[in-house]
Parts: sequence; C-alpha cells; structure tokens
Amino acid sequence: MRTVDPADLAWLTAQVYGPVLVPGDDRYAEETATWNLALTHRPAVAVGATCVLDVQTAVRFARARNLPVAVVSTGHGSFVAADGAVLINLRRMDCVTIDAQRRTATVGAAVEMQSLVDAAAEEGLAPLASSSPNVGVVGFTLGGGISPTLGRSHGYAADHVLAAEIVTPDGEVRYVDDRTEPELFWAIRGGKGNFGVVTSLTVALFAVTRLFGGGLFFAGEHAAAVLAAYRALATDAPEQLTVSVALLRLPAKPCVPQVLRGRFSVHVRVAYLGSAERGRALVAGLREAAPTLIDTVAEMPYTMMADIHADPVEPLASYEVSAELADFPDEAAVALLSAAGPDAEIPALMVEIRHLGGALAREPRAPSAVEHRTAGFQLLVVAVGEPAMAHVFRPGLEAISAALAAWTTGKTQINFLTGYDVTAAAVAKAYPDDTYRRLRRIKTAYDPRNMFRINHNIAPSG
Repeated sequence: MRTVDPADLAWLTAQVYGPVLVPGDDRYAEETATWNLALTHRPAVAVGATCVLDVQTAVRFARARNLPVAVVSTGHGSFVAADGAVLINLRRMDCVTIDAQRRTATVGAAVEMQSLVDAAAEEGLAPLASSSPNVGVVGFTLGGGISPTLGRSHGYAADHVLAAEIVTPDGEVRYVDDRTEPELFWAIRGGKGNFGVVTSLTVALFAVTRLFGGGLFFAGEHAAAVLAAYRALATDAPEQLTVSVALLRLPAKPCVPQVLRGRFSVHVRVAYLGSAERGRALVAGLREAAPTLIDTVAEMPYTMMADIHADPVEPLASYEVSAELADFPDEAAVALLSAAGPDAEIPALMVEIRHLGGALAREPRAPSAVEHRTAGFQLLVVAVGEPAMAHVFRPGLEAISAALAAWTTGKTQINFLTGYDVTAAAVAKAYPDDTYRRLRRIKTAYDPRNMFRINHNIAPSG
C-alpha cells in the first residue's frame, strides 16, 4: 500500500474544502465506497471534492508526486481498483441547472439520472435517460449512453452533449465544445475518463413528458413463445418504440414481488413515445403470447421511466459480461434458451437482450468517438453475489455469451465493458482502428504520463 508523506498530506488538507482521508481514517471506507460492491478501492489518499478548485488541487497534487488519478461519483462503473492512487470523489458536485428556453441541462459531475429527469420534467422536458435512476449522468453519457426510452428515437446520449467542463491532467480547467478544443470534445464523448475529470456537462433536452411503457412478466415455461413474440415486435418496431427482454432468476427476497420470488421468469420491457392506443396495438402480440404474471404497461409520466426496467437501487456486488449482436434471429433465441433458459443451471441473475437500431444507427450532428452503430441488439449477462466472487461467476457468464458467438459483432460499447473485460485489448476492440489511433494521439497530447489510467484505459502512443 502506497502512503502519502505526512507533510504532503497536511498541505493537501489545507488546500481543499472537502475531506482528505487516508487508510485508517474513520471515514475512509465511506469516501472510497462505490455502488458496485464487487470492488474495494484502497487509494493512497481520497479527496472529497466539493468544487472545481478541489478537483484542480487534487489533480495537481497527484501530478507533482507521479501518482495515478481515479475518479468516482456514483460508482456504478467502478471496475478497476484505485489502489495507491489519488481518488477524487465527486459525489458532492450534484447541481442541476435547466435552461427551458434553450432546452438544455447543465449537470454536475455526480448528478444521478433521476435527479436530472425530475428537474427537466418541471419544464416539460426530458433527457436521454438510462434504465437505472441512480446511475451517474456524466459516466453514462460519456460512454455513449444507450437510453431504453429515447435512444432509438434520438440516438446516443453522447450525441447530444453540447459542452463540457474538464480538469485536464495538467490541472487546468477547460471549457470544450465542437468549436473550442474540438479534438478533446470529440474524444471525451466515447473515450470516457481518459482525458481528465469532467466536472460538468451541458446536454440537450427533449419535449417529452410521458410514455406508454412498463413491464410484462411471464412464467419461465412460456419463454420460447415470449421470445418469439419479442422478436416479431422488434423486427418491425417503429423508432418511437424500444423493447428489451430479460431472462430472470430472482431470489426469494422481500424486495422481489411475491409472484416472482425464487423462480425463473421472463421480463419484457416496453417504452413507446406514441399514443397509448397505438402502444396497446403494438404490444398485443406480447400479451397474447402467454398469460402474464405482472403487467404494468400503461400510460406513465416520463419521471417514472425507472419503473420500466426496475433495476436495483441499493448497492450490490455485480458481475457482468456483454456482447454486441448483429441480429437476434430465431436460431439465436433457441441458442439463448439452451444456454440460459429455465432448464439451464447458470449463476446469472439476468440475461438481457436490448434492441438497438433506429437513431442509434445514425451518425450524429457532431462526430464523436462513439462507434459501432450498426449492431441490432446488445447482450448483457449479470450475476450478483458477494465481493471478490468474480472468479466464481466468470465461467458461467462467459458460457452464455459464447452460446451467441455466431451472432456477435466482436465489438461492444465501452459502457458495457466490465470487470472481466477492462484490458488493453478489450478496450481497443471497443473502437474501430482509426478511432482508437486518434484517441491515443489525443491521449498523448493531454495525458502523456497516463495519469488517468484507472478506467477503461486508452494508453498514450509510443
């Protein structure tokens, strides 16, 4: 464990407004904790940043002492240990400002998705939201951001970033957009945290206040019929409709609805921007495929978008693998059920097939490092357990991904690269060769010492 010189620590403590903590301090564990409990950070020093000046000071401190920098806000995407680093916790930087006239929001580094959704809704607007209410807006967006509500109609969340404030590895604050430092602006949208600490984003909002959406749960014995109905709907889905399907093995716990406890079930998630009447017609085939255990699909305010996927909100130890699928034909559905259906013995809590396409397949107005827009579907396999169980779950999770290998593109979105996949080779595969080379050139220009490497790291050239 790397330690910080007491004199250096005293200087840093005197310079920042937030707490400065080292191993052994009372609040160290709280300050370094992340939402995903699979990983425990053990930084040399943790800085609880309250403002941009605190971030600058922490970055300059790390630079002067040749220490790596790790950044955490909500901690959903923490998959690389920050041991021996300067960890900057941004959770106190959670301000949201809505400009209703311009239809924009400026969010601090740690703003959670539900906070942005609620603030925008007060002005009759909505962001491209994630499935989870407490995922961080900045991390979600800079990794591309596939919205299960507005993605197919508006594209990636990164496509609608208008400007960013970032503290680069030299400790300077830069305000970037497509005209001011356009190379850096291009790189952070898709390159995530490789180029500094993004302390705020300005993003576009849309005049959306409601959805026809929710979830349809079916008993496991109807999985084949439900997948067939799902495929039929996704094949001809208008861009205003997004549907995903998940094979679930939910525990017998009080937080799980009684009818789903301790059993295999199938969950179809629906989000439609059109009328409720048209929405009911679109999902009729799903409802006719099998009896439902739970059916919540109905007219809803956009503020209830998190109810569609019903993702867990309490911290847990999550282990994931993912893959992009070129398509999801009948043969792929058969392979999926063979590997992960009701008769399979696997450790996965959830196996999800998420529909892509639509506006997600189109190039944005302002080019970015977000690539691989031709995939039709995204596979995500998730297990939940205790910390340090990655080796236990890995074979079972990867077996499910392997079962669909014939339909994978060999690529994935950077936001879906998790603890098993955060290697140099895997990160490189998240981008086309030309894009990756360009990212490395920009990394070399702004972070030649690779201070920001505790992430989905893009190493400098040379």
